[in-house]
Amino acid sequence: MTRSEAELDSIHDRWIRDRNRGRDDQEDQESWVDEQCGGCRFWIPLAGRVGNDYGACSNARSPFDGRVRFEHDGCDVFVDAGRWVTPEDIA
Repeated sequence: MTRSEAELDSIHDRWIRDRNRGRDDQEDQESWVDEQCGGCRFWIPLAGRVGNDYGACSNARSPFDGRVRFEHDGCDVFVDAGRWVTPEDIA
């Protein structure tokens, strides 16, 4: 099933509100810019276009384990994967 752009935008609008880290405080952003979900060892990107922005956390130590997260979000138990993980990496 193909989802419309409007439907994908609606999903993004709902899910983006669940971020752990805000983007308003520039000082806060600087402290975690290298520790974002998309670069975490425990990041599992979703398939398709949604997977370009969202994935599941699989870190048992994280309060977000098993939850869909925004790729640029993060948490205090980030583990560096050494690179950004994309849906194509798990295909």
